[in-house]
Amino acid sequence: MTHRTCPPSRICPNCDGFASAAITLGGRDRNGHLHTITAHCPACHGTGTAHRPARLREGARA
Repeated sequence: MTHRTCPPSRICPNCDGFASAAITLGGRDRNGHLHTITAHCPACHGTGTAHRPARLREGARA
C-alpha cells in the first residue's frame, strides 16, 4: 500500500513566508518607545501563502 504524499507547501516565493515586518522610523517618543510601521508583502498581502495556480485541463476548449 502506498503512502499518501503531502501537497507542496504554499509559501509565498516573494517573502518566503515572512509576510510582515516591523520597520523602525528612527527616534523615540516620550516614553522611550521606538516609532515603527508594519510593512506587508505586496504579492501575498501579508498572508505568507501563495495562491494555488489554476489547474489546466488538457484537451478542454474555452
